[in-house]
Amino acid sequence: ISGAKQSSVSEFLLQGLSRQPQQQQILFLLFLSTYLVTVLGNLLIVLAISTDSHLHTNMYFFLRNLSFVGVCFTSANIPKVLTNHVLGSQNISFSGCLTPLYFLIVFADMDNFLLAVMAYDRFVVVCHPLHYTTKVTHQLCAMLVAGSWVIASLNALLHTLMMAQLLFCADNTTLYFFCDVTPLLRLSYSDTHLNEMMILTEGALIMITPFVCILVFYICITCAVLTLPCTKGKWKAFTACGSHLAVVSFFYGTFIAVYFNLSSSHSAETGTTAAVMYTVVTPMLKLFIYSLRNKDLKGALSKLKREREILLK
Repeated sequence: ISGAKQSSVSEFLLQGLSRQPQQQQILFLLFLSTYLVTVLGNLLIVLAISTDSHLHTNMYFFLRNLSFVGVCFTSANIPKVLTNHVLGSQNISFSGCLTPLYFLIVFADMDNFLLAVMAYDRFVVVCHPLHYTTKVTHQLCAMLVAGSWVIASLNALLHTLMMAQLLFCADNTTLYFFCDVTPLLRLSYSDTHLNEMMILTEGALIMITPFVCILVFYICITCAVLTLPCTKGKWKAFTACGSHLAVVSFFYGTFIAVYFNLSSSHSAETGTTAAVMYTVVTPMLKLFIYSLRNKDLKGALSKLKREREILLK
């Protein structure tokens, strides 16, 4: 960024975990414990799926990618938040703000795409089981994931470059505990109508399309499950779908609360709470619901534990 396009500030001041000193230590421990559980848990999932040949299926291929994205998504901003708390600093450079912003958008988009792809995989398994091997091939799975990475990267690049063109006033304290699109737009004294229009159009298309696909797939799955004669099978399927939809609704609800409410009346406290939910809480929920409740995956994790114990003897 150079010349007239250069920002009038060289750094921003992050709000921190809390404005109340007595709450900061508690929140720091909660953030740290949640971050460690999410990262270590997802890394274990990736390792278990990679090492167990029985889990080399399409579903677990998507789940391994989802776990990897979960690690990256949580690590995009939380380590900086924890480091600033330990050092007692609130400063972050302009480039240091845009870089994690880019990766945050990439991994948020990947989360959405992978959730939709996994819903499609389950839809074919339940509704078209005899055609699964021809409809969901390994090549298609690889293309879906690769295409998701390309679209997510281009979308993140678009919004980051547009943000880099804005000018910012001297009041450079952000509203959140990390750099995000909405609070940065509020700090700029440039015309942000184009940025806001892109968020509400192109950004909405990127976010809402996977959500609609997920709903359609699960409606079809529900209709198929209702035809099952076994009551126990129906209950098991509904429980699994309900858990998945709960995480999806929670993630999209908090995401929309932050990115699609750009009015000044949107309080900082509400935005911060929603941001905590989708950046910290939701990745951990996905870990438990999509992974640790899976019997095959728990078996693979137990196998890893036994192999580790044998090596230590």
